[in-house]
Amino acid sequence: MKIHKLPFAKLIKLNDSMMEVIVNEGVEMDIRMVNQYHRWLLENLESPFGILVNKINQYTYTFEAQINLADLPEIKAMAVVSYSNISEQATKTLKKIPRKTEWNLQIFDNREDALSWLEKEINED
Repeated sequence: MKIHKLPFAKLIKLNDSMMEVIVNEGVEMDIRMVNQYHRWLLENLESPFGILVNKINQYTYTFEAQINLADLPEIKAMAVVSYSNISEQATKTLKKIPRKTEWNLQIFDNREDALSWLEKEINED
């Protein structure tokens, strides 16, 4: 497990094809941040890869960030750990945005279940 810090988030490389992201408290993700995050994913993970989004902090997105977030064909699956109803609803809203690449995303209320599902999705042919 290797931890990498961006100015707006902590990225934890769990293995060669899975990572966990924890966005910092109070951040408003913009397109520049999304692009920096995508670059890190493409440079540090083997495709196809999975992302565990740990929503322990509260943060928001600009509209441009929302429509471009995780729009990479290399992302096979995303597991989101949500600790509140508001966070869960925000994630469901993001999932509904039309994208070039449809999200394979599930929401969980604990990290262990999220990680278990993500590992299964990544290892599935």
